[in-house]
Amino acid sequence: MLLMLVSLLCCVPAAKACLQCDRSVRLLHEDFILSAPTVQDQIDMKKICDHAYVTYRQTSRERKGVIDPTTLYRARTEYQSEFDRFLKSKHTGSVTFEAIQIMEKGRKILEKHLDTFIRDGLCPNKCGLLKQRVMDCFSCRYKIHICPSPSGQQDCGEYPVQAEEGGQAVLNCFLPWHRLLLGRPEYHYSWAPGVPGTKKLTESDFKALVVTDDSSVVLNQLHVDEQGTYRCSLQEGNRTVFYRVTFLLAVAPLPDQTHRPVITLPPLPHGDNYSPFLPTEGLLVPVITMVTALSLAASVGLTVVLGLMINQRRAAEEPRRKRKEGKHTQNTV
Repeated sequence: MLLMLVSLLCCVPAAKACLQCDRSVRLLHEDFILSAPTVQDQIDMKKICDHAYVTYRQTSRERKGVIDPTTLYRARTEYQSEFDRFLKSKHTGSVTFEAIQIMEKGRKILEKHLDTFIRDGLCPNKCGLLKQRVMDCFSCRYKIHICPSPSGQQDCGEYPVQAEEGGQAVLNCFLPWHRLLLGRPEYHYSWAPGVPGTKKLTESDFKALVVTDDSSVVLNQLHVDEQGTYRCSLQEGNRTVFYRVTFLLAVAPLPDQTHRPVITLPPLPHGDNYSPFLPTEGLLVPVITMVTALSLAASVGLTVVLGLMINQRRAAEEPRRKRKEGKHTQNTV
């Protein structure tokens, strides 16, 4: 009978707030109520718990009434840690008074984390459109929270980029709040060639460059004709544009690659057909004839010299050969 009464008390509808959207926290409170020594204490503790839910809901309502999964996890973890410390400590006073204290501590923990979430986590986009997934602290269901651009536009400014010819330029349009977007939006890069800032551009001036999941592109071995207006758009397919930023890329030519004038020699005086640097056909024929004659003379001279050397060598070897033959004849006799 006692267990049935307590079970009925625990099933009484209560106004759930962000902290009670977590099942582990609800079970923690139910076990705490059942641990009371008497039925009256259990009833009193149930009333305390219900009142705590009301204060939690009021705290959530004063702070937009929503929370993201990360903030809820942090609040739950800290509250469970405090509750475990409370259960393990030695209680000397009234059970109901101590229950009020731990429930109030839970409200303060929730208030602290909600303040941080509202300040840093909810709608962190200073420009652009953000569709953020949050939990409703009253229905305990997730919903889409739309954070419009404070300026009313998705354009988030222009940034000049300086580079040298042959160098590198990195264009990165990532912002931390991009991680909070639902779905799988992609970065669409396009560019309009020409010196940036010299004329007003229209949509037709831009050419598609690349569509990627990566927020940055790297331009290597830059040429002067690659300078221009580069645009990065974070969008879902060809529909919703969440964010857009423009880069004004200027490429400076290298000093040693500047064009220099070609030096030309003055023309010959009129009627002067001779130049030592421009041999004519009449001059080439005698030169070729002379070179040919010298070659033939050198060949004949070389032949004569070689013949004389061979004859001298034979004449020097002839006496030696005759002496050897004479010795050979004497030995035979």
